[in-house]
Amino acid sequence: MIAYIHGKLLEATDKSCIVLTSGGVGYELFLTLTAISTLPASGSDVTFYVYTVVREDALDLYAFPCFDDREVFQTLISIDRLGPKKALAILSQFNPKELQDIVFREDVKTLSVVPGIGPKSARQILWSLKDKMDKLSLATIRSGACPTEGDRSEFLDALSGLRNLGYADDEVRTFLKDIFDEEPDLDAAGAIRVALKKISQSKK
Repeated sequence: MIAYIHGKLLEATDKSCIVLTSGGVGYELFLTLTAISTLPASGSDVTFYVYTVVREDALDLYAFPCFDDREVFQTLISIDRLGPKKALAILSQFNPKELQDIVFREDVKTLSVVPGIGPKSARQILWSLKDKMDKLSLATIRSGACPTEGDRSEFLDALSGLRNLGYADDEVRTFLKDIFDEEPDLDAAGAIRVALKKISQSKK
């Protein structure tokens, strides 16, 4: 089982990236939106903790910049009928602390914003996570050191805002990444304004 990868970033999409190891092998890693948004430039060194999912027709690698984010992912996929893609979608919307708070509040409405998860599924997930709160709480406490936590909320809020305006994720993600690299303290509203200006200029 592949559990850790260190190498150079070759390419990135809106769902995954390809990392070339020193042995000359390139691995495709599926990432959260958070991890995608904070990837460095192509050719940079990157490291990920990996969870390997083996199926009859595929071998998929789900990667996380923090070990404890991987632990939360494992906790999620241990829930009946919650597969790795939905677990990754949950972690793309909420960090471990936010997810813990949602479970405490039994907040079905908030969890239901995750694509592919309706109110009925959200209730089942929250009910199941209550029995796993010890594991979730431990990972939540330790995951504070995750290097991608800082600008996560504003980036995703800006991405969501642009999506609501009719822009596709792959159309605006690069603009937003550049904007937050230049002004890391910018809020979502400010980032949306700058992004709209840059998009307009790029189409002239």
